[in-house]
Amino acid sequence: MNFIDAVKNVFTNYANFNGRARRSEYWWFALFGFIVSWILFFIDGPKSSAYTETGSVGIQIGTLGTIYALATLLPNLAVTVRRLHDVGKSGWFFLIIFIPLVGVIWLIVLFCTDSQPGDNEYGQNPKTGISQEDLDTFGKQQ
Repeated sequence: MNFIDAVKNVFTNYANFNGRARRSEYWWFALFGFIVSWILFFIDGPKSSAYTETGSVGIQIGTLGTIYALATLLPNLAVTVRRLHDVGKSGWFFLIIFIPLVGVIWLIVLFCTDSQPGDNEYGQNPKTGISQEDLDTFGKQQ
């Protein structure tokens, strides 16, 4: 799956929490979000950084960044849940992110893990596009 197809697929299925998403779909969309976020960070300009009372620099999301974050919240959640489904985990497993440090590392490992081969409870393997049942019966038909 290439960059454009992955981004298009995520936005097409922006509220679809069923099925599975390949690694490439997830990571291409993550790269898209990273690039857009940086562009918006620089467009927002001086609003993007602020000094706190202690004099240290903190980062604030500007207006455009906030709009983008809200607009892509649902597609980001949906592709994350579908990616977890692809490795055989429930979408609720995403809540592991609330475990400090360990949760984030565990999720990154899962997001980098290859698809579960064949069908699982969340659907057919998106790599093959063919259900395990069809693969099992292929060649047995006369």
